[in-house]
Amino acid sequence: MKHLMIFALSCFVLISTHAQNLIPQNWKIKTGNDPQWSSPQFDDSGWLSISPLQNWESQGIPDYDGYAWYRASVVIPSSLKSKAVYYSGLLLQLGKIDDVDSTFLNGVFIGKTGGFPPNFETKFHAPREYLIPLDLILWDQPNTIAVKVFDVIGGGGLYGGPVEIFYNDLIKNLTIEAEFPHEDFIIRDQDPKEAKLKITNSTANTVSGNILVDIISDFGKDISTISKDITISEGKTIQLQIPLPSLEPGFYSLRICFRKEEFSRKVIVNFGVEPEKIKSPLTRQPDFDAYWARAKKELAAVDPQYKIRRIDSLCTVTRNVYQVEMRSLGNVLIRAWYSVPVKPGKYPAILALQGYSGSMQPFYANYGDTLIGMALDIRGHGNSKDNFNPGFPGYLLYQIGDKEQYVYRGAYMDCTRAVDFLFSRTEVDTTKVAVEGGSQGGALTYATAALNGSRITVCVAQVPFLSDFEDYFRIAIWPDNEFKTFVEVQKKIGWAKIYETLSYIDIKNLAPMIKAPLLMGVGLKDEVCPPHINFAAYNQVPGEKRYIAYPNNGHGLPDEMRGPKMDFILEKFKMKR
Repeated sequence: MKHLMIFALSCFVLISTHAQNLIPQNWKIKTGNDPQWSSPQFDDSGWLSISPLQNWESQGIPDYDGYAWYRASVVIPSSLKSKAVYYSGLLLQLGKIDDVDSTFLNGVFIGKTGGFPPNFETKFHAPREYLIPLDLILWDQPNTIAVKVFDVIGGGGLYGGPVEIFYNDLIKNLTIEAEFPHEDFIIRDQDPKEAKLKITNSTANTVSGNILVDIISDFGKDISTISKDITISEGKTIQLQIPLPSLEPGFYSLRICFRKEEFSRKVIVNFGVEPEKIKSPLTRQPDFDAYWARAKKELAAVDPQYKIRRIDSLCTVTRNVYQVEMRSLGNVLIRAWYSVPVKPGKYPAILALQGYSGSMQPFYANYGDTLIGMALDIRGHGNSKDNFNPGFPGYLLYQIGDKEQYVYRGAYMDCTRAVDFLFSRTEVDTTKVAVEGGSQGGALTYATAALNGSRITVCVAQVPFLSDFEDYFRIAIWPDNEFKTFVEVQKKIGWAKIYETLSYIDIKNLAPMIKAPLLMGVGLKDEVCPPHINFAAYNQVPGEKRYIAYPNNGHGLPDEMRGPKMDFILEKFKMKR
């Protein structure tokens, strides 16, 4: 089946020698919330300088959740005024913002995305695009952009880009559709090695420019380039054939640059080529098996001291909800939410595992009235911080120089302790225990399935983290930047020691131990846990496995993933929806 995907020309900026993209400059930030910070007269010279392309945690504001304001300025030449009218105005793009924003130009509100407390609604994955009223512009003078942000947990603020001003019509009404042989944009062995572009001009004017298509590997290697001048009348569509050269198994980008007069814009379309053939050899240390056998033996020696407390305010007529406390490796106290059908009986159970820096909430344990759910906070997360709390950033690096004390040795054992708890409960059908999670939770899913063997019936990992570290650090900015900074500061611990420690918790090295059927979900636009590292682990799983690729999603997969996830789990439980 063929699938068309529409992209507004708004994903990436390329500034050439002929391009004059309007990019706001001198970004500043201050935590807190004061309405006067939107005023162009306000003096922000004492504020912290910041890039709008990465969250504030990675730029000197660690572990901060709450309100903050960004400010920047941009000079808009009066020479663009007539073209701005011609193209239905100018559009301010701010990339994505975690979680909520309200944006002002020269002190005047121009747009909002999400909901501030007390009616909080996160929109951290939504690109921000706000129309700039032309009568607010101070032509040929600095214009002040102010952005009020509220972040509830994890990373905060502007991130991802682009951050720029462009003609409204050419963003909203000039579209590119990319077509591949399959709707998931994965090219299989016998498929034609080609892509098709359909460019539609829905503006009220003829548009002329140049289309430049670069094919780039996910390691940044230039593969080939195609260039073509185009003219599209209003309301018309043109099609371009993009032949693909011989490509090794892996992931690639079509970087489609539309160049128009003063401006240059890019769309990025990602696709995969036979990812099941990606080869990333195991990097297990000689004592890998003994390392994990010893960890499990140490965990077994810790009295779990299970405590279960019913939370009346969370219970319903069909489900009882409890908070569970237990002791894990090193006698660390961890907690989980536990949701059980009221009707007596034995039920299959699903263990839900969390993302990096996240906090599990009771609803994560709710899988309906025929399943038991358990949502675990591993050590240092959520409500499991009583006697272990390295914080973020820093969690990934905690005791990186000592494999026996490294943070994820304990975290993986926390998950095993949660499985122990499920197996201790008479209401759990221990022949039907699933584990699932996304990002860090996806890595924890791999590890839990690997370290618990036949106790796990089925597992679902979405955009899994903690895989294939040497390639991971070549592809992605984070967490490579955290490790580089650490190595520069901690001269005694070098890369060789870091990779040695990471090899024990690399899910690629644990994957061959998985016995349960696996479903994996990946986002082809994921820059946090790129699909290459997902498949490095997936391809080492020896038994039954399936994957679903979402070509227009990054690190957050769509709600549509919930259906296939539950169908897969119930299929292995031999249950119907």
